[in-house]
Amino acid sequence: MIRLLTGTLALALPAAAMAQDDQVSDSLEPITIPTKIYYPDAIVVNGGLLPNNARNPLGATVLTDFEPGMGARVENRLRDEAGIVQFRRSDGRTAHPTSQGVTLRGLGGNASSRALVTLDGVPQADPFGGWVAWSAYDAINLGGIAIARGGGSGADGPGALAGTIGLYSEMTDGGEASLAYGSRDSWDASASVGGEVGSGHIAVDGRYSRGDGFVPVAKGQRGIVDRAAPYEQGGLGLRLRFDAGDDSRIEASVRGFSDRRDRGTDFTQSQVDGVDASLRFIHDPVGETQWLALGYIQLRDFESGFASVPAGRNSVAPALFQRVPATGLGARVELRPLIGDANPLRIGADWRRTTGRTEEDFFFSGVTPGRHRTAGGSSDTVGAFAEWTSGDVNDGFLWTLSGRVDRWWLGEGYRLERNIAGPVITDLRFAARQGWEGSGRAGVRWTSDAFSLRAAAYRGWRLPTLNELYRPFRVGAEVTTANAALKPERLWGGEVGADWDNGDTKLSATLFVNHLTNAIANVTLAPNLNQRQNLEAIDSKGVEVSAEQRIGPATLRATYAFTDAKVDASGAALALDGRRPAQIAKHGGSVSLRSNTGGPFDGFATLRYVGKQNEDDLGLLELGDALTLDAGLSWKLTKAISIEARGENLFDELVPAAISSSGIVERATPRTLWVGARMSF
Repeated sequence: MIRLLTGTLALALPAAAMAQDDQVSDSLEPITIPTKIYYPDAIVVNGGLLPNNARNPLGATVLTDFEPGMGARVENRLRDEAGIVQFRRSDGRTAHPTSQGVTLRGLGGNASSRALVTLDGVPQADPFGGWVAWSAYDAINLGGIAIARGGGSGADGPGALAGTIGLYSEMTDGGEASLAYGSRDSWDASASVGGEVGSGHIAVDGRYSRGDGFVPVAKGQRGIVDRAAPYEQGGLGLRLRFDAGDDSRIEASVRGFSDRRDRGTDFTQSQVDGVDASLRFIHDPVGETQWLALGYIQLRDFESGFASVPAGRNSVAPALFQRVPATGLGARVELRPLIGDANPLRIGADWRRTTGRTEEDFFFSGVTPGRHRTAGGSSDTVGAFAEWTSGDVNDGFLWTLSGRVDRWWLGEGYRLERNIAGPVITDLRFAARQGWEGSGRAGVRWTSDAFSLRAAAYRGWRLPTLNELYRPFRVGAEVTTANAALKPERLWGGEVGADWDNGDTKLSATLFVNHLTNAIANVTLAPNLNQRQNLEAIDSKGVEVSAEQRIGPATLRATYAFTDAKVDASGAALALDGRRPAQIAKHGGSVSLRSNTGGPFDGFATLRYVGKQNEDDLGLLELGDALTLDAGLSWKLTKAISIEARGENLFDELVPAAISSSGIVERATPRTLWVGARMSF
């Protein structure tokens, strides 16, 4: 059960919904529908975001074709977009919760995210570890996802090193529900209901999913200890919106989620419980100065067991039990003054605080631990930002300039180890540190009819997570030590791109180059001994291409990314010099075909490819490439009821997600079939 209690409300910055007839868009011109305006880099909806009357010249992508239920998952939808890399190829039903970081443009890394993930403007990374609890979005009704590649977007906040993945919730009006049954006795149920109450609006969203799971270890390598890995997940969210005078409103939300997973052997159960709350005040009159105020709280309680399995996989023993309570707090204010007849200037300030610790039992004798470790600390970031965007949506030439300055603090960290039945072994205190960081982005866009050119240069940064600073860990025989002296990561980058959009045909190509200094990586010091260290740099360059074509009743879309990334290292990390960062493939892409008739029958098919990539920093362990197919069909029986069938990995392709030092391959989701029904009213 969820053991966390909310103590603070919070504000969420942009809540958004999107036009349902445009599944993916890189278009230049805005699409206007009642109460909603969409731009490639911003989404505006009455009740969610300060209006934006100008476009940033960014090559942003907006996804609006995500529907909850029927086994669909946010993290899997993101895999269709070239350039987005998640640390593991497994999804939130089987991957270990601490391995679910996300990055863009080949910047590598460990399980901590180098991309900033937000929900309605609120940062989503775990306060302690920087990973993302994708199952947490079961408790919301998503209206869309906006992907801005490249760092330095000052208004997004610190942490947008590789880019920003913005999730936007949708306030339900009426009701909708789905129920599906799938392979391995899996169930997936979701429901949303909402409507007006007086001068306001209320919405409740929820989801529950469970399954017996599959055996993670690849066939042919399994032993008697290997079994299926079940999962059970669910969440519930409540959102309120009500007027607070002319052109003003208050919005509040609270949601909780619970996630239970198993890794396929005894002693490997994990659980994540979380509660998030937000409160915001928005004043957005047309033709006047606009402003908002935001505050939020993020509570997490994570527990996990780790097992030791010998080479023959004929026995299993507990190796470590971990519990990580963590808290994230934040606030934000933003002002958009009226200048002339528009609001081109954004100025504001924000604050984020994270605290957390890990409590670990290890050195087991049978099922009894012999040693206990506590490690943790805190971090604070306070920043101010400004952003100016020239012109309006009809101008042929646009430019934007944004910047921010941040003051950061790392509180005194600690690590204490003791024998459970004996004395203290290690009692370390790490001095508090502080510093300044700057970030920003400058970009231009020139448009003539359907064709446009764009360019941008940016600088971003990321503070090490508490997990990277203070917590050592062990996977099998591999020991990785923490490093309390880690420096912030800093990125310099740039891009040039071109777009074509004549309505039925959309083409986009972007060339990028990134130079990431102080990149945090797990560096091999000796056999089975690693340490988190700052590398000199990771250099990444490449090309991202997308194409979309309407073909009668269907839309064909393809994306592809070529990424050439290499490590620049010396000293203790010299062996990594010139090598490709771990978990980064050179090639990746997808091709999808979706119907757009609006008739009684709909369907989709998505072919997804991920290239070979290294599991470890030295490139000694390689994960093979994989080609998978997902597809689905739906039949609308009545205006309110439809039945659906969909499949994941229909080829039943072996998708290697991890490989151990002894060569044991862990696989991602095998072929999974679903059948179910949807209802709306």
